[in-house]
Amino acid sequence: MAKRDYYDVLGIKRGAGDSDIKSAFRRLAKEHHPDRNPGDASAEQKFKEINEAYEVLKDEQKRAAYDQFGHAAFEGGGRGPGGFGPDFSSSMSDIFDDLFGEFMGGRRGGRQRSARERGADLRYNMEITLAEAFVGKQAQIRVPTSVTCETCSGSGARAGSRPTTCQTCGGAGKVRASQGFFTIERTCPACQGRGETIDDPCPACHGHGRVTKERTLAVSIPPGVEDGTRIRLAGEGEAGQRGGPTGDLYIFLSIKPHEFFQRDGADIFCRVPIAMTTAALGGNVDVPTVEGNRVRMPVPSGTENGKQFRLKGKGMPVLRSKVHGDMYIQVEVETPKNLSRKQRELLEEFERESNKETNPASSGFFARVKEFFDPGKGG
Repeated sequence: MAKRDYYDVLGIKRGAGDSDIKSAFRRLAKEHHPDRNPGDASAEQKFKEINEAYEVLKDEQKRAAYDQFGHAAFEGGGRGPGGFGPDFSSSMSDIFDDLFGEFMGGRRGGRQRSARERGADLRYNMEITLAEAFVGKQAQIRVPTSVTCETCSGSGARAGSRPTTCQTCGGAGKVRASQGFFTIERTCPACQGRGETIDDPCPACHGHGRVTKERTLAVSIPPGVEDGTRIRLAGEGEAGQRGGPTGDLYIFLSIKPHEFFQRDGADIFCRVPIAMTTAALGGNVDVPTVEGNRVRMPVPSGTENGKQFRLKGKGMPVLRSKVHGDMYIQVEVETPKNLSRKQRELLEEFERESNKETNPASSGFFARVKEFFDPGKGG
């Protein structure tokens, strides 16, 4: 069977540039790759044909010979069946690096994995009170973490020696193995991808370059922090391996529930019980605030249960701002209990003297109920 013209195989014109040739090859190779067409013999044959055409046209000298003599330029040249020549392995390695580099673990010429790895970030959970969140806090915490070994300065090697280039991967941190058409790249098992090995490890850290130690750190908590606030202490996490950069420490704050106050952003809510007489006659009540003192709040006569009062600027500070939220007081009118005889007599007298004007809501409600169930006797 006569071979197809290489330009026709790639679907390009004879004057196509290198970028056009490469682009056409990439598109067709992906479309007809055997892994994408399992069990399809025709796709496999097309893939071989595409590779053969690309191998010739991508090379300036081979392309010139092909343009002058056609397929006859390569007859008897020792090429194997199906267009696979002796340099096929090298060609395919470049092809797969270009097409599937990320899948295979990175392209050729990429940087080796650094032996100096960044340390891990750490998390520390801290609970504070609402009052501490109001004024801010200077705290000290003790954190067990990995720090750089002072004996070997983080190198992991005994004093007077140093890590050596890994003999297995040559310092690349990765090794390659050919399997059929594929070149598989994986982390070097000898050095775990660091590119270096330690022949004489440091006795203090056993070659890790780090030791575990408890450190005391000062933490500044600004006023106005909310539940779930995260504070980052740069460079206070775990030490990096083999002298790598240190990770960070993240402090997650939780605010302990308060006995009296509920918080919503910068606003504070508080329920305050008041006597029935205060609600009826009016008066003043002393209410607590988050900052720890009391504020006298006037209660007008006739205040109903559930009435909410606003104390401007008595809430929480807004983080990194001079602005404060507000405080909302919701009064709960208390019903008298355990009455003495005199108190009961006074309330009974009060009830006899009550009228529609004294209890407008209840009087109006029962009047409407009566009219609803007995409309003929209403009014």
